[in-house]
Amino acid sequence: MRDRLLVIDTATAACSVALFEGERLIAHAHEEVGRGHAERLVPMIAGLPDGGRATQILVDVGPGSFTGIRVGIAAARALALGWGAEVAGYGALALVGAAALAGNTDFAALAVIAEGGHGEVFMQRFARPFRPLDTPRSLTPAAALAELDGAAAIGTGTRWLAALDATVADRPALPYAAHALLLPAAERALPALPFYGRAPDAKPPAPRAAS
Repeated sequence: MRDRLLVIDTATAACSVALFEGERLIAHAHEEVGRGHAERLVPMIAGLPDGGRATQILVDVGPGSFTGIRVGIAAARALALGWGAEVAGYGALALVGAAALAGNTDFAALAVIAEGGHGEVFMQRFARPFRPLDTPRSLTPAAALAELDGAAAIGTGTRWLAALDATVADRPALPYAAHALLLPAAERALPALPFYGRAPDAKPPAPRAAS
């Protein structure tokens, strides 16, 4: 089989796939679905050349939607098992940051701000040439605003910061699987394990006290 890479991204409101042969992008599909990744993902992969079959699979591990992250990782693992492929992960915020820095040379430093739920946002900062300055965190919009430190902000959570400070532009952006090779190799070698960025919404019930 040719050396191909399948990229799967379902960690956010986007359902996005891409197929590379070496460094060359040969096919991709991207939809903003909100929810319903499980229903859209398999047909999108099947619509790629050779049904998306690849020797390597790369999947977005988060942070983002609990359900979306699980859908993507489960699909990546299942396909890797069936195809005998290798599987690795990358971060949702890192991909948005790498694409933004590649597309806008005016950004010296960048903060990716993504919707986090429960009134919070996910935040991670990056510098040029692309390198993470910290790890993804879940913060209130006010706390994220205080930590911008002059960096430009981009992502689906910027609207919350713009509501607090008119000097912050609302620049929504989602991960796009076709941009995956903009990430340095080290950022494409994470374990294919979910990174939710905050505690799950649902908690197991507390054990009953012994009678």
